[in-house]
Amino acid sequence: MPLPDRPDPLPSPVVDTHCHLDVTQEVSGLEPADALARAASVGVTRLVQVGCDVEGSRWAVAAAQRFDAVVASVALHPNDAARLGAGLADGLAAIEALAGADRVRGVGETGLDYFRTTEADAQARQRESFAAHIALAGRYDKTLVIHDRDAHADVLDVLDAEGVPDRMVMHCYSGDADFARACLDRGAYLSFAGTVTFKNNHHLRDALAVTPPDRVLVETDAPFLTPTPLRGRPNASYLVPLTVRFLAATLGRDLDGLCRALDANAEAAFGGAW
Repeated sequence: MPLPDRPDPLPSPVVDTHCHLDVTQEVSGLEPADALARAASVGVTRLVQVGCDVEGSRWAVAAAQRFDAVVASVALHPNDAARLGAGLADGLAAIEALAGADRVRGVGETGLDYFRTTEADAQARQRESFAAHIALAGRYDKTLVIHDRDAHADVLDVLDAEGVPDRMVMHCYSGDADFARACLDRGAYLSFAGTVTFKNNHHLRDALAVTPPDRVLVETDAPFLTPTPLRGRPNASYLVPLTVRFLAATLGRDLDGLCRALDANAEAAFGGAW
């Protein structure tokens, strides 16, 4: 499927705080260097490349070392953690070996996913992995990047039991306004993806409305979750402007002011400029 046309550039730079350049290349054939150039041409000048398993996390670190615009986040995705079984300890050790690298700013995406993982023992492995990632984020002073699908209460329970790290991002925020308040009370940043533009996702817009301006982030999760009106097409970082303009319209914010706030929030969430 051909890539969508580029949207109009944003008036000020923003950061795509969660994407998968490696998977984007597999899905659409868009080479990482080209993906970065397309993104920069519309004002998306930096991004966070997120690993979901050991191989993908190594790829993320290598991409961050190759491209100045990229920093990495490393982890075992909760669904991958659930599948590892007895190999979970080795997987976690491999992620820890990557976590201390200079170009690594995040530990994640980690968390819980009860949509795809329904068995009790597999969910227990997810919780074990999540707790280990929380400890890693604290030990190496990295931002915790949380994947939460159909597991809101348990995500909070694990966080409260293990201790909330200094910086935490709820990736592709999926809850309602009440859950948003609970996350914000724990110091989280809420990162909104293209899903906030979907017609039926009123709960996400309610959550956006209660999120303070200094706690909002934007992401693609590319190549997934392409925003309206391109839903169903491959996503990429250069499509961030569609979501940013939707956020500005929904919040009644000046577009340039929102861009500047999103950029500053991304630096604060991921430990400074890069």
